[in-house]
Amino acid sequence: MNESEQSANAPANDAEGRTPQVMQSGAGNVDKIRDILFGTQMRDYDTRFSRLEETVAKETAEIRDSSRRRLDQLEQYIKREFEALELRIKAEREERAEAGSQSSRELKELGEALTRRLRELDDRGVGVERDLRKHLLQQSKDLSDQMQQRHDEVSTLLERRFQELRHGKTDRAALATLFTEVALRLNDQFQIPGAEE
Repeated sequence: MNESEQSANAPANDAEGRTPQVMQSGAGNVDKIRDILFGTQMRDYDTRFSRLEETVAKETAEIRDSSRRRLDQLEQYIKREFEALELRIKAEREERAEAGSQSSRELKELGEALTRRLRELDDRGVGVERDLRKHLLQQSKDLSDQMQQRHDEVSTLLERRFQELRHGKTDRAALATLFTEVALRLNDQFQIPGAEE
């Protein structure tokens, strides 16, 4: 340091009223006084603080280790629970898929059975309709034959009766002659042929 710098720093030191050497020697004296007055207590405090620091550090480490162990255990527990839950969900999904597949198969079988039943009923209905038509046709034919037979019988009977009436009835001319004769006899005007003699 040159002289100009020392002279520049000198007024500042003078303004404070102390020089650095005085301050250093004053500070050393204060430390000595403090050491004399509070030395044993300060060493005791330092020892206590050191022990307290060690205790706090040890307990902090134990808490950290304990927390880490507990977190590890909790993590393992959560992992196990998630794995169990995943297995349960997978089993339920497979079970539902199987149930859905079984329901689908049952519905398919039911639909096929219903289709078969409808086809059988349709075939049976066609057969019954065919049998009914055949039966109706036969009934119609039988009825028609019976009606024709009755017609023939009635016609024959009418013809016979007509013939009987024709042969059994008197002729119109003979009837007219008979009535005329009766009228003449009633009037006494009838003369029997050959009775004039």
